[in-house]
Amino acid sequence: MSQPKLLINTLKLNLIIKRFALQLIEMHGDFSQTAIIGLQPRGISLAKKLCDYINELQPENALKYGELDHTFFRDDIGRGEIFMPKKSNINFSTENLNIILVDDVLYTGRSVRASIDALMSFGRPKQVELMVLVDRRFQRELPISPNYVGVVVDSRSTGEHVKVEWTEDQQQVWLLSKKE
Repeated sequence: MSQPKLLINTLKLNLIIKRFALQLIEMHGDFSQTAIIGLQPRGISLAKKLCDYINELQPENALKYGELDHTFFRDDIGRGEIFMPKKSNINFSTENLNIILVDDVLYTGRSVRASIDALMSFGRPKQVELMVLVDRRFQRELPISPNYVGVVVDSRSTGEHVKVEWTEDQQQVWLLSKKE
């Protein structure tokens, strides 16, 4: 069994969030035509922290923020596993907006596909971009690729998983073997 590998510590995570914020400001300006949507459950913390930093840099911006649950759009619903839906909180139409979906880990791509389907319930976006903290690029089952990436993990083993720890004081991301 391999040792846990620390991929991202709190300091590095803060740097990644700052980089993400600066990239979004460069690409989307005042955010009048853009919304950031955190994917339930684990993309929410990252999305909130990102929005806080953007608002700190540009307090006058028109940043729209929402939270999206994709549970009822999953392709494995009803196949034995029980899923507990979370509340979606999008109080604006996504019609003709540039949407940035934010999640912690991109693995097979199935959650992102389900999230895009769920997103269409709120209007037809002009464009959808994907931002992820960790991209496990060799595990993709669907042709989905992120626009913004914190770190890439070239993990070919299905016996490994990524664990994101997000507490008030500390945020860390680990690569663990299945038994850990």
